Amino acid sequence: MSQRSYALSTIDGYSGYGAEQGEKKLRAAIASTYYADLGIEEDDIFVSDGAKSDISRLQVLFGSTVTMAVQDPSYPAYVDSSVILGQTGQFQKDVEKFGNIEYMRCTPENGFFPDLSTVRRTDIIFFCSPNNPTGYAASREQLTKLVQFAKENGSIIVYDSAYAMYVSDDSPRSIFEIPGAKEVALEVSSFSKYAGFTGVRLGWTAIPKELLYSDGFPLAKDFNRIVCTCFNGASNIAQAGGLACVSDEGIKAMHEVVGFYKDNTDIIVDTFNSLGFKVYGGKNAPYVWVYFPGQSSWDVFSEILEKTHVVTTPGSGFGPGGEGFVRVSAFGHRENVLEACRRFKKLYK
Repeated sequence: MSQRSYALSTIDGYSGYGAEQGEKKLRAAIASTYYADLGIEEDDIFVSDGAKSDISRLQVLFGSTVTMAVQDPSYPAYVDSSVILGQTGQFQKDVEKFGNIEYMRCTPENGFFPDLSTVRRTDIIFFCSPNNPTGYAASREQLTKLVQFAKENGSIIVYDSAYAMYVSDDSPRSIFEIPGAKEVALEVSSFSKYAGFTGVRLGWTAIPKELLYSDGFPLAKDFNRIVCTCFNGASNIAQAGGLACVSDEGIKAMHEVVGFYKDNTDIIVDTFNSLGFKVYGGKNAPYVWVYFPGQSSWDVFSEILEKTHVVTTPGSGFGPGGEGFVRVSAFGHRENVLEACRRFKKLYK
């Protein structure tokens, strides 16, 4: 990365604007690293400034008249970007939902995978696995059901795999591991949680050639138009960092980073288990989903903040299904995680 960064500072090495879709070498490296033997090629990859940005660009692509479904609870960007595009209808305060969004309830009782038999048909299905905030990774059988559900309903799955490197069991790391998924799904991901790129901003969207609208037009061609119109391409320096990440040395380093945060997660899980809480997640994602029955998520958040000076995230911020839960993140220095856990024990013992 340093050699590439230095080259960009020289007259001969400076390259100006690159291809909006990303540098060819990086696109090829992402395809071979994350989608080997899955039928995803380098020209199916669109490099971006992060998954969150791509979610908004996809909303621009789909437009304001589509219907959409989200996991409940789920990452707020799916809903918030839909609100901005005018897809959602009015907010219904009594149930804490937007009228035109289908909330696919994910609870401990259903294993954090929605009962698809009760889900109404929508044009777009946002699905994150491993899930933020619950930390749950859908099984191969469950994702097979999701793909079949999308096929039967003519829906497009926007699959968020930002935490795929945290999967520690045999759950799929890509939706494209599921037969037939390339006909109904696209995938967004990023280097944020693997390589500490949260401020550097680099991600990608994979759109297979088999993904077509009902009239047979390739969705990737429309997304290419959006990218070329709304985006000048990811930073050259960030892409140099991305290439370093997918080198042999970089992949090793990313696994070490993921391992470090998974160890942090184990510490947090053990802490809340020892205090008698019902704890979910923490296995396939760096988040611990802690249940506080009968309590408001915001009240729990406030109590923890005021009495321990530790910041958590109230579960209701992820949708009505998150009420009664708090998300605890494992992203942090080890000494800070240990100190936070000592304060949790002091508060709840």
